[in-house]
Amino acid sequence: MSPRLLIALFLTAVFALGAIALAATGRDEGGDQAAGAQTGFEGAVMPKNLRAPNFELRNQDGEPISMRALRGSPVVVTFLYTNCEDTCPIQAQTVRGALDELGHDVPALAIAVDPPRDTPESAQAFLAEQRASGRIDFVLGSRRQLRPLWEGYFIRPQSVTEEHQARFTLVDSRGFQRVGYPGEQATPERLAHDLRLLEDEG
Repeated sequence: MSPRLLIALFLTAVFALGAIALAATGRDEGGDQAAGAQTGFEGAVMPKNLRAPNFELRNQDGEPISMRALRGSPVVVTFLYTNCEDTCPIQAQTVRGALDELGHDVPALAIAVDPPRDTPESAQAFLAEQRASGRIDFVLGSRRQLRPLWEGYFIRPQSVTEEHQARFTLVDSRGFQRVGYPGEQATPERLAHDLRLLEDEG
């Protein structure tokens, strides 16, 4: 056998082994990526360093409430109005279910989107009907007071011509918006999963 033929056969064998090794590595990396995806957030990751808007307002019981006072724990934020009969009860039940799934409560805020009809009395009645009293706090105020929150979370409030946007946002313990869900994509299990990840971050 000629030397040239031997060299050609040797190089062919080397390239074949290299291709097999590369394919095996690619499969391993793909498996790692799939495992990484399974341990990541279920919701959409928000842009980095997006601070949750701070506020100092009152809840349904007339008690002061602020985002700054909730630092140190993840916070569930959603957007409801007290006379809503379709999406808002579902959102409230999703939050309740997430806290049940988590096994303990974390702060959960429902930012009002229909002032001045969202009153302390109507908020108390809504939460009682949803069996969420003591588990969800309504953040109440005037349109002027609440507008910075709607803008900070990129939410369209309730109006005569448009339904408000159903959305959930998870805020981390440092006060940054971290995970977002359109209302129809949120489930108690997904919210609880992502809350656990945020709690693990400390």
